[in-house]
Order: sequence, then structure tokens, then C-alpha cells
Amino acid sequence: MPMKITIIGAGFAALTAIKTLRKRSQTVEITLIAPKPEFIYMPSLIWIPSGKRSADDLRIDLKPFFKKHNIDFSAGRAELIEDAGRTVVTENGKIKNDALLIASGGRFIKKLSGIEHVITICEGISAAEKMRDRLKEMKGGTIAIGFGGNPKEPSAMRGGPMFELLFGLDTQLRQEGRRDQFKLVFFNPAPKPGKRLGEKAVKGILGEIKKRDIETHLGHKMKGFESNKVMTEGGEIEADLILFMPGMTGPDFAAPSDLPLSSGGLIQADQYCKVQGLKQVFVAGDSGSYPGPDWQPKQAHMADLQAVAAMNNLLNEAEGKIASHTFKFELACIIDSLDKGSLIFRNEKRTFLLPSCRLLHLAKRFFEWSYLRGYRNP
Repeated sequence: MPMKITIIGAGFAALTAIKTLRKRSQTVEITLIAPKPEFIYMPSLIWIPSGKRSADDLRIDLKPFFKKHNIDFSAGRAELIEDAGRTVVTENGKIKNDALLIASGGRFIKKLSGIEHVITICEGISAAEKMRDRLKEMKGGTIAIGFGGNPKEPSAMRGGPMFELLFGLDTQLRQEGRRDQFKLVFFNPAPKPGKRLGEKAVKGILGEIKKRDIETHLGHKMKGFESNKVMTEGGEIEADLILFMPGMTGPDFAAPSDLPLSSGGLIQADQYCKVQGLKQVFVAGDSGSYPGPDWQPKQAHMADLQAVAAMNNLLNEAEGKIASHTFKFELACIIDSLDKGSLIFRNEKRTFLLPSCRLLHLAKRFFEWSYLRGYRNP
């Protein structure tokens, strides 16, 4: 009987896992569980508010990709994992497997009071469109932009997109001739936001914020929000629009499934992306907690690296071999500002920053086109 592999999710890690599996085996049966057979290119959500991208630009129909790779798509949400990983309970029934990859992504922590008043762009296309529409309606005012973290999981934050929104919004308003009608305020509970990117990056980011005449409110613990206010232990920020990225934790089905969790609520994995204590259960991407440096990023690039390691180890174990594939910790980020971009790179040996220029903005656009082309024309 062919081996049955189930994948939860349809993001970067899930799609890379499919390609990795098919490079090694055309006979394993692969079932993918996700609400829709579509892929959203999340890194480019930052370009929707300015009109540089639309929903259709970033939403990819995966049915042709699934057909090419002989994938059984199961529409629905995972609700529970049973039998030590061998059964996934979805809203439409149970799916059995011989091996499982959890690539569902994490979820945002929404414990702060009044968080319903903020827009979190990485929640998807509708959030980016809401920001776009609010900006069009505004004649002026104060826009507060910030991000938080998971205090029990240093890696479970996503600050890069918020720096991009901050600089991109400044550029957009200047291009529209409206910048003098708006006050931009960047807030963060850390005194040096972006520290995981490296000291040079922090210095460069704070310098760019100052150069763009953006006010800052740093180093004060968050207390909550109101419809027109950000509340911190260091004071309040009056705002007409609040853009905020909360810290992250694991998927909602993780805890009731009795999966091993880190103190921050992510699924605990080892260096081989194996879920601790479970046989042939792996995790890749934002839903996992991995041993390694505290600066390790939650980004698509890392999800891809983890998915490759996970699937090679899965197949190795199925063949009676030991798991031996690890992944490197590597942060690669172009912080875009609509017309320019700066590159931040960090691994376990070095860190470097390339200053803002037009070429890096074009490089980010080219990578988007190249990546999506493979799924538009599989």
C-alpha cells in the first residue's frame, strides 16, 4: 500500500513540502487540508494599501498545481489531531495518515483589550484592503503603527512588515502630496525594536525613522487600545488609525490535541522538524518552536528551509533510515518603502545591511514575479 501523507495548510511550507516529496517519490499519497485551494502571497500585502497590488495579483488558484502533483485536496479547517498524529479531525470529517506535516501557520495573540480596533495586515487580503480604504477616506490625522511579541517565545513576532508599512506609508503620502496633513507615530514595547535583525539594522531603522520625521514611542509595555487611542504604561497615543501586529502563538487545534507545546504555545520541534514524542509527525513554518538562536525569524524563507528538512526526514524514516536533515537559521529580508528597499541578512556567522536603493525594491518585485510564476503556470 502506498504511504499516506497528510499536510495541514496551504502556505509556503506546505507547497515547498509537496515539491520536496514529489522530487523523491511519485507514489506516496498526499492529502492537503486547507479552507480553500488557494495560496496568498503574504509578503506583498504591504503593496495593497498604495494600490501597487490588488487581491487578484496575490491570490493564486492552486487547483492546477494540485493536479500536476496528484494532490488530494480536502477543503476545511483542522480542528483536532488524534491517535498520536495518525488522524486529523476536520470540520468535514476525519482523515487518516501514515505521516503528518503541520504547516498551518500560527495565530496572532489577541489578549490586549480593544484589539478589535486595530488593523493587522498579515491577517490577509481583507485587512490590507481595509487599510487601503481607510487611507482613502482620511483627509489627515494621526496614524499609529507598531508591533508586539510573545514574551514567552522571542522568535514569535513579525516586525518586518510593520517597518515596511511605516516607510511605505510615508512614501505613499508624500507621493500623494498629503504627508504634511498626517502625523506618523511608531510604537513598540522594546526600546530597540528590530533587535533580532542585528545592532546595525536597528541603528539603520531608527535613523530612517528619524529622517522621515516619524515620531516614536518606545520601551513601554502595551496596555490596550481604544478606537482612537493606543494605551501603554508610558502614556497614550491619540490616533485616527491604528496598525498593529501582535505576537504569535500556535494554531488553535494544537493545545486540545495534546501536542507538545513550548512555553509560548508553539508546537515543540527538534532540529529535524520532528514534533517531540510523536512518530512521523513534523512541523514547518510559523506554528513550530525550534531549538536555535533567539533571533531566528518567522518568515517564508525559514518556512521553506524547514519544510525541505522535514519532508526529507519523513521519507528517510519511512525507508528505515534515521532523520539527518537539519536546516540553517537564516534571516533574509528586504524592507521595502514602495520605491526603494534595504536588505538585511543574518545567519549564525554574520550580519550585514545594504542601504536603501531602487535596485532592491526591483529585486523584491522580481522575486515575487518569479515565485508566483511557478504556481500560476505549474
